[in-house]
Amino acid sequence: VVLQCVMATTVTAFESGHEDMIHDVQADYYGKRLATCSSDRMIRLFSIEGEGQRKLLAELKGHDGPVWQVAWAHPKFDSLLASCGYDRKVIVWKEVNPDEWVSIYEYCNHESSVNSIAWAPHDCGLMLACASSDGCVSVITHQQNDTWEPQKFHAHNMGCNAVSWAPSTSPGSILTSGQGGAHLVRKFASGGCDNVVKIWTYNESEKVWRNEDTIGDGHTDWVRDVAWAPSIGLPSNTIASCSQDRTVIIWTQEEAKGSWSRAAILPKFPAVVWRVSWSITGNVLAVSSGDNKVSLWKETHDGEWKVLDNISPVA
Repeated sequence: VVLQCVMATTVTAFESGHEDMIHDVQADYYGKRLATCSSDRMIRLFSIEGEGQRKLLAELKGHDGPVWQVAWAHPKFDSLLASCGYDRKVIVWKEVNPDEWVSIYEYCNHESSVNSIAWAPHDCGLMLACASSDGCVSVITHQQNDTWEPQKFHAHNMGCNAVSWAPSTSPGSILTSGQGGAHLVRKFASGGCDNVVKIWTYNESEKVWRNEDTIGDGHTDWVRDVAWAPSIGLPSNTIASCSQDRTVIIWTQEEAKGSWSRAAILPKFPAVVWRVSWSITGNVLAVSSGDNKVSLWKETHDGEWKVLDNISPVA
């Protein structure tokens, strides 16, 4: 299988070595390594520094079915990679020596495929959210005694497809931090087969996750992915969601704990929209659709979303 990578405005392709469809590709924090996962049950790690041939660094074997997603932890927690798959497993891998990886934790408490995983912002600690087709979300937290504590709860009827964490600082904190207004936020969004996006927040006093809000009245089919935009200090939250209904919707919340509203809906795509992802500055949205194309979108000064670029497969 040939892997296509988009680095800034450069598109490169190289042979991945996978024997079946690739489902996810993630660069590490420094942009020096690439993790890929596939229906061939394998995870492969590549060096992507410099020009020329991409070097295979390691091959991780631990799943018993297709591997849907991989996620790198922040480097403050050493070199960790999480993976999830059709076999109901979530595996946390650690690099114990250069390019030598071992499984340090396996979570098998879901009753169906685990479709999506995401590490919390590093300020929140080592915390992994997992979304499953059994309709539940699990949040697995690393403890000081080097154990992992999972909290599992029902999230979506018929199944949960995606999770995405909110920034660890509340909206507008750059404006209020000097007045003691900044505080740590533990919150994430999930998307499911009930066609809605839900917001979950951690209740510190009860030590449980609560459904803070449900964002409906938008999609008419399964929500395939959600992406919470990075914070740039503005007093608002932004989430992008995409769906089986071939739409991408931009949702905004003007103030903390305020109501969410539909700020924009992108022109309908020709195929199912599988993934959405924000740039690190939160002003460019990448959209991946079922016609094998990636499009980059940006909001204009008058609030209209325009295509910056369309990226098609390398011939």
